[in-house]
Amino acid sequence: MGKKKAAAKAKKAKSVLESSGLLAPVDVGAVPSTTFDAATAHGHAHAHSHSHSHSHENVHSHGHVLADAHMHTHGDPATPEVPLELTHEHAPSDPPLERGAGVGKILFFDAFSGLAGDMTIAALLDLGAPLAVVEDAVATLGLSGFHLHVGHRHRSAIVATHFDVRVADGQPRRDYREIDALLANSKLDPSVRDLSRRIFRRLGEAEARVHRMPLESVHFHEVGAVDALVDIVGAAALLTYVGARVVSTPLPMGRGFVRSEHGKMPNPPPAVVECLRGIPTYSVDIDFELVTPTGAAILATVAKRFMRWPTLTPTRVGYGAGTKELSERPNLLRVVLGEENAREEASSDAAPTHVVLEANIDDMTGEQAAYAIATLLEAGALDAWAVPVTMKKGRPGLVMSALAPRELSDRIAEAMLRETTSLGVRRTPVSRLERPRRMTTVTTRFGEVRCKVSEGPYGPPIVKPEHDDCARLAGEHGVALREVVAAALATAGCDSLTR
Repeated sequence: MGKKKAAAKAKKAKSVLESSGLLAPVDVGAVPSTTFDAATAHGHAHAHSHSHSHSHENVHSHGHVLADAHMHTHGDPATPEVPLELTHEHAPSDPPLERGAGVGKILFFDAFSGLAGDMTIAALLDLGAPLAVVEDAVATLGLSGFHLHVGHRHRSAIVATHFDVRVADGQPRRDYREIDALLANSKLDPSVRDLSRRIFRRLGEAEARVHRMPLESVHFHEVGAVDALVDIVGAAALLTYVGARVVSTPLPMGRGFVRSEHGKMPNPPPAVVECLRGIPTYSVDIDFELVTPTGAAILATVAKRFMRWPTLTPTRVGYGAGTKELSERPNLLRVVLGEENAREEASSDAAPTHVVLEANIDDMTGEQAAYAIATLLEAGALDAWAVPVTMKKGRPGLVMSALAPRELSDRIAEAMLRETTSLGVRRTPVSRLERPRRMTTVTTRFGEVRCKVSEGPYGPPIVKPEHDDCARLAGEHGVALREVVAAALATAGCDSLTR
């Protein structure tokens, strides 16, 4: 196709979208021309403490978002750009997702070509989550020297959303301690902030194990730190916005080697393998890094189950594209939002999703037991408790127990052995039926209070204000704790606390 003919078709496609309201006109003259040059040459965004060989081009010295208003795709820089002929069928037809639209539903990650942080964000945007969710979350971090780019890619005749973080040179060095402090002190929504920190901690711990160094000292290279921050915070914000329970396929592992600033490394990279402890994987005959450390950390933190395909009725589908074209399969991440059959999911033959850890102890004080329980919760246990028992020779003792996500069971078992006097820990695989829950923040006359809201097909919602928030505000205002709790429930639309 000649250049004039291609340009005419692109102009016509753009005109059709603008006239239909599917694409707002953009004043391209107000945007530096470098904004729309060739995209990066790698398939996924990398967030290692070592950098893979790639570069981010054509960036600005400030952080902002640009929608893909031009009518072509960005492929490999060595490949000429091809006009993208968008039609009404290719453009998103579903209305935007509302906040909490996934509560009580499954969000299935169909990762047949793996995943990365940018592909996760792209797929959730394609599903219908608003771009403003990412913009608002990233804006709270106070970072600069980058911009976000959202466009489209053709993959096997599927038009998918593509998300890219373009970073300028001269970013400051950031280690895990600095990044965690940045997140902890940010103005992110508390649930987004907590999820972001948990994901980054998993990534940092993986790097620390690979490099045999303290977690706080793990260094993320300049570009990768910004990539990982945006991808992790953006993904956490979108997943919290949707509110669904995440289920995923086992993850495909490529073969061969990947190049880093330290030389060649085996594929999958060591940090990916560390992030995926406890997560099912399988081999794929492709010389390509299908799963990046950032993508692995995100999914390993949020996914509740792994299976080929869950029992669900699809209601929404989104596709996120990687940058590189793969000859063996479409380089896409598919996410499917759907209704689940809760009772079938909870059947007796359901695959174990959690582990109960137990240890018998007969020589600990009550203070030591309380400290051990707090340590187990800090390590990631969903619950921890101690039950008094009578042990051999009539000695009084305790059974220390913890409910752990399967992927965190090793870490929590280690904490139990470290903080108690037990010589061993028992493991019992279990599965559980979970009531969907989400965190929200209400503003009372005393101040902001976080509330846990449990919903789903199990009767009326349960709203429980966070005790620590209520206790702090009660002390600050010199009122009874129950007054703050009542104010939070009234603001949340409840007149009593249901337990």
